[in-house]
Amino acid sequence: MATSVSAPHSLQVSGSASWLRTQSMQMRVVDLICVSLAVGGAHMLRFGADDASIAETEVSYATVSILLVIAWKAILEYSGTKDMKVLGTGSEEYKRVTASSLWLFGALAVFSYVFQLQTARGYVSVALPLGIALLLASRWVQRQVLHKGRREGLYLHRVLLIGASHSVDHLWNRLNQHIISGYKPVAAFVTDSGHTGENVPVLGTTPSVEAVLEAISNRKVDTVAISSGADPSFLRHLGWALSARDVGMIMAPALTDVSGPRIHIQPVAGLPLVHVTTPKLEGLQAIAKRGFDIVASAAILAVLCLPMAVVAFLIKLDGCGPVFFLQQRIGKAGESFSMYKFRSMRVDAEAQLHALSQKNEGNGVLFKMKDDPRVTRVGKWIRRYSIDELPQLINVLKGDMSLVGPRPPLPKEVAAYEQHEHRRLMVKPGITGLWQVSGRSDLSWEESIRLDLYYVENWSPAQDLMILFRTLRAVLARDGAY
Repeated sequence: MATSVSAPHSLQVSGSASWLRTQSMQMRVVDLICVSLAVGGAHMLRFGADDASIAETEVSYATVSILLVIAWKAILEYSGTKDMKVLGTGSEEYKRVTASSLWLFGALAVFSYVFQLQTARGYVSVALPLGIALLLASRWVQRQVLHKGRREGLYLHRVLLIGASHSVDHLWNRLNQHIISGYKPVAAFVTDSGHTGENVPVLGTTPSVEAVLEAISNRKVDTVAISSGADPSFLRHLGWALSARDVGMIMAPALTDVSGPRIHIQPVAGLPLVHVTTPKLEGLQAIAKRGFDIVASAAILAVLCLPMAVVAFLIKLDGCGPVFFLQQRIGKAGESFSMYKFRSMRVDAEAQLHALSQKNEGNGVLFKMKDDPRVTRVGKWIRRYSIDELPQLINVLKGDMSLVGPRPPLPKEVAAYEQHEHRRLMVKPGITGLWQVSGRSDLSWEESIRLDLYYVENWSPAQDLMILFRTLRAVLARDGAY
């Protein structure tokens, strides 16, 4: 819940104003180029170098193209597609770009129908998908540049933390771990006598408004993040002072790993109450996810059937035993199923596990070795590019798994679960998931569980598509694959 207002010229202006203005201007220019290319390309493909007019009117398509570019640029400008709160992380930016473009062309269709204008279908059917594709691609490129800069210490909001010591410590660590979100904590005030981490520079306890404003000036802070433990009267007066100086104010409740769509703010009796909806994957959402799994897995199998046959032949030629390795895993609601993989280890791999247990390089729960002697020659290659996972598409078709979901656990892992960890079994396990695109074998057990629970709590179709896209990158980069 960031709040800020424009500052009078005589007051301090946010230190982040310069890069924010530069970022905003760059996005305006790139968006204009994208929509111009899309509309211009549709015009050239449909009409060539010769201009044409809409049937029974004197309006030329050249004029329509210019007006369409202006309208498209305007709706992108005023529908929040470059809102700094959605840039850099999450899928909200992409959703806004797509939705605003669809609304524009929907309005164009209604306008043409009402006034009985025979707009060329070929013109519209090229401009819309081409424009969305170019816009999304350009936003992705800009996001990568932004992330790279933030990892190097650029394009960051300098944040002052205020709250109870344990909340400040938690917020400090999480913001630093996810620096690509754009928030860099630089100092803190605590509201109790507790202790924070050694890396947290604590400026004092029970802060006053004057002390906070002095810290903002000395530390070049442009955002104040407030967690639990602050006095309501102090917060009200601090909010007024921050607004006058164009300094952002963020309220950080004790909720963790909850995505935006589940959070709704409703003012009651002057209190901004945060409502958190219960995650559910049922009804039409479940049908849509299952339908996508069937269509996508069948299509992938049809495309890769020949390469998979070649892999199977190489495994057989390597003489390591059966082509497929079947392993018992636990699926939705704790039901057991046989998961298919291309065999990448020797037949006696399980028997050798105990002897190698002291050399575990995994996260303590899952056994992993970067140079596992049980892996065959072909196995090293197919594991490097996750080719050994492809037969799990059969599990997806059967309904045991989904394309995207939590990592399918072993029975012994489930037996050792704590109570809250059983929530991973609320949905079908996936071939890929947040755990795979965030480091895979390099993650700690706690971080793997946290990512899986985050997926269960915050599932959405847009998130599934982003994970599938990021999976392709992770596989090509071989992140955490061994």
